[in-house]
Amino acid sequence: MTVFQDFSIDPAILRAISDMGFEEPSPIQKEAIPKILEGLDVIGQAQTGTGKTAAFGIPIVEKVSPELGAVQALVLTPTRELAIQVSGEIRKIAKYKRVRTLPIYGGQSIGHQIRALKMGVHVVIGTPGRLIDHIERGTLTLDRVRILVLDEADEMLDMGFIDDIERILRVLPGERQTLLFSATMPEEIRRLANRYMKRPVMIKVTREEVTAPSIEQVYYKVLEKNKLDALCRILDAEETELGIIFCRTKRGVDELSEQLQARGYLVDALHGDLSQAQRDKVMGDFRSGRIEYLIATDVAARGLDVTNVTHVINYDIPQDPESYVHRIGRTGRAGKHGIAITLVTPREMKQLRVIEQLTRTRIQPRELPTVEEANERRLAQFVAEVKAMVEQGDWHPLVEEAAESLISSVDPRTLVRALVHYALKDELTLEPDSGYDFGETGAAAGMVRFFLNVGKNINITPKKLADELSQIAGVSVGEIGRIDIFDRFTFVEVSESAAPFVYEALKQGKLLGTRVFVEPAKPRSRR
Repeated sequence: MTVFQDFSIDPAILRAISDMGFEEPSPIQKEAIPKILEGLDVIGQAQTGTGKTAAFGIPIVEKVSPELGAVQALVLTPTRELAIQVSGEIRKIAKYKRVRTLPIYGGQSIGHQIRALKMGVHVVIGTPGRLIDHIERGTLTLDRVRILVLDEADEMLDMGFIDDIERILRVLPGERQTLLFSATMPEEIRRLANRYMKRPVMIKVTREEVTAPSIEQVYYKVLEKNKLDALCRILDAEETELGIIFCRTKRGVDELSEQLQARGYLVDALHGDLSQAQRDKVMGDFRSGRIEYLIATDVAARGLDVTNVTHVINYDIPQDPESYVHRIGRTGRAGKHGIAITLVTPREMKQLRVIEQLTRTRIQPRELPTVEEANERRLAQFVAEVKAMVEQGDWHPLVEEAAESLISSVDPRTLVRALVHYALKDELTLEPDSGYDFGETGAAAGMVRFFLNVGKNINITPKKLADELSQIAGVSVGEIGRIDIFDRFTFVEVSESAAPFVYEALKQGKLLGTRVFVEPAKPRSRR
């Protein structure tokens, strides 16, 4: 197994990678990082979510010299959102090195960007249009750039940036390393590579068709901010013998473990930072049933063979179908029943569809247990525990004394209510707030009306829009109401319960391949 320590990179970067929770390189990182560190031009064909940002971000931070107060690496991205995301990722990788990064994009004050550039920046991540603005103003100097990255090149092509890209390429030093990452390789991208890259190495990471085991597979649609509460409601509703909850990073494992322990669940963490003795103790507790749920990363769970695992829960959706199949294969062993549960936020619906497509499996949607159901179950458990204790009848002497004092001074019915409330006040669930108040939008009763900045100009129809919203937000077509499509904008009504999911799915997202802007509509004017 390849680990990050196998690469010739600064210990400060390894420390930052560990803080980020990464345990082993993804396939694109495993292939690309050594080639980039060698100084070769690289073409990486990989889908979003395969870890390609770190594939070029780690070598950039390794190669940039903090002592040289000049821009040494330039990353071109198609959108402001991706520029911000890439900048944030590289900043985390450079946490323990004095490498300064700056995202540059339209919509932000150019004055702020100019001031930041004057203070000294080593890595610039930007959109083509705003980069050209700075080049023409003379506020961005690129004569010391040693590494150029074209990220999501096919999307930049789709958005009409090819001329801008070539314009930027012509002002860069000829002696540089060029890296191109793209999900697809249309002819225009190949032409660009042939013209501006030097004997590039081609790295192609494909997602092989994989087969999912024959176990029950379901998913729950959840909002990001309500994810922990949703998990607790699911745990309370399931009859679990032993379960494994998967998180993407070591940090995520530790945080979720602490949060669930604080809520009284019998859980413990398993990840690569544990010593062998700690790992053995956790696994011993798990196999013996002293803990009910093991919270783990993919790497930590590799090789686990516990026959009584009844539940696998993907708290974080896996980044690829292979990881999904590996995870859910931990349950349903030795012919026993197993269930795989995946929590999916609106922005992750497309990833769920990819997993379904490549595993040739239909993952069934489920409605979250209601608050009432979760509370009734917890109350029933408490009553059963109290009755069992009554039958046992083995009291501590001080308990007898305190009980007699209470019984003599408080009405028995009131006393029991108070004790039940005291025991369960932190465990009974209140209905979580979705976090969204869309206000009055001019929609029909029980609906929310949204404004979209696309219309007939992207050949959208009411049926296409309803089908697309159903796919990307995981809502049923029946939850979509009136649709009014105009030349360059659209109004669509969705049910109040579906509105937060539609809003999160479309916010900074795409519709029929086009990036869209969405906001609650303004109330219709009354005449």
